[in-house]
Amino acid sequence: MRPLAIMAGLFFIIGFVTWLNGPLITFVQVAFSLGPVGAFLVPMCFYLSYLACAFPAMGLARRVGLRDGIVLALVIMAAGTCVFGECVGQRWYPGALSGLSVLGAGLTLLQVTVNPYVTMLGPPQGAARRIATMGIANKVSGIIAPIIFSVLVMHDIAGVMAHLTGAVDMGQRAAVLATFAHAVVVPYRCMAVVLLCVAFGLRRAGLPDIRLVDGDAATPHSGRMPLRAWLGIGVVFIYVGVEVMAGDAIGVYGRGMGISLGQARFLTSLTLGAMLAGYVAGTVMVPGRCTMVRYLLASTILGVMLCLVAAMTAGVGSVMCVALLGLANAMMMPILFPLVLHAAGKGQYRATALLVMAFSGGAFMPQLFAGLIPVVGMKPAFVGIMLPAYGMIGGYALWMGRAGRSNPDLGDGR
Repeated sequence: MRPLAIMAGLFFIIGFVTWLNGPLITFVQVAFSLGPVGAFLVPMCFYLSYLACAFPAMGLARRVGLRDGIVLALVIMAAGTCVFGECVGQRWYPGALSGLSVLGAGLTLLQVTVNPYVTMLGPPQGAARRIATMGIANKVSGIIAPIIFSVLVMHDIAGVMAHLTGAVDMGQRAAVLATFAHAVVVPYRCMAVVLLCVAFGLRRAGLPDIRLVDGDAATPHSGRMPLRAWLGIGVVFIYVGVEVMAGDAIGVYGRGMGISLGQARFLTSLTLGAMLAGYVAGTVMVPGRCTMVRYLLASTILGVMLCLVAAMTAGVGSVMCVALLGLANAMMMPILFPLVLHAAGKGQYRATALLVMAFSGGAFMPQLFAGLIPVVGMKPAFVGIMLPAYGMIGGYALWMGRAGRSNPDLGDGR
């Protein structure tokens, strides 16, 4: 229980840092006078780090061990947080994006250590429940983080927009934007200090050392992964894009549906509130009352239904359907991660790195959404991306359900 409690604290930190991207998209749109494509560079740079750094992070985790890897990850995250805050304060957008990339690199190292650690900290039948419990901590912080950021940094965003609208002199506009942007510096400095303190504390926490099966290191062919593992990695890529679309892009979607700028900054918290409810329901249902693959399939069906209702409604109703996608999305990662890790057999090291690389789906799908908005419109762009994505996740759930009945190694998908 003690290691699980410590991991829950780490997932709280991951959620706090990750789910700031939603309000940050709105923030940089104002602070740097950007359009949707420029603003969505925030999640793109953040999640591309997973693609670039997953295998180096796994190699580093092999070299220093899981415990020291976690500590080093927190130090890297502190550096990225500090760089981002200082560059935003100077209104240097490329520097701010580089800080997000460093932050993403630290999170990549944290993910390749924390997720398999929790997965293997008990019997495989309870892996989804353990990860869902971690997800509750993650989403609680994700609900809190946008609210704190909005109150501390964007509390007067409506007034800032009014000043910018009325300002004719470029010098006056620059002064207003500089003051607005500088509000982010102190909170991010504080976050960097907290991350360093947590790293120091974990260095003395005495966590047990759990190692993945390293088939690749034993013989060249023992770490090969079956097709179901490779397809599962692709599905995780799609899922993370879906999760980021529902959580981070909802602010832009809400503004397109007529929600005011002051209200749109809180919409990410609504999605994460729905995800929190989904995690609580999932811990009750899986695996006691429902197998993992059946719950995954039911989640995708709910996602499809909510997308269709969002497409047929307007205004606040459509936005609420997007927020409720958090309920559908909640248990997908807790189910997919242990399923793929189990299916990988002796290739668990490689599978873990590839799963974390698949988190880069959060970089590409929102940017595709931003590019489609001026072409087809807000609602068709959103629904046109989400419906096929849920369809592919559901197809994988059906296939894994059949494979579970015929493959003794996979069991019944529980």
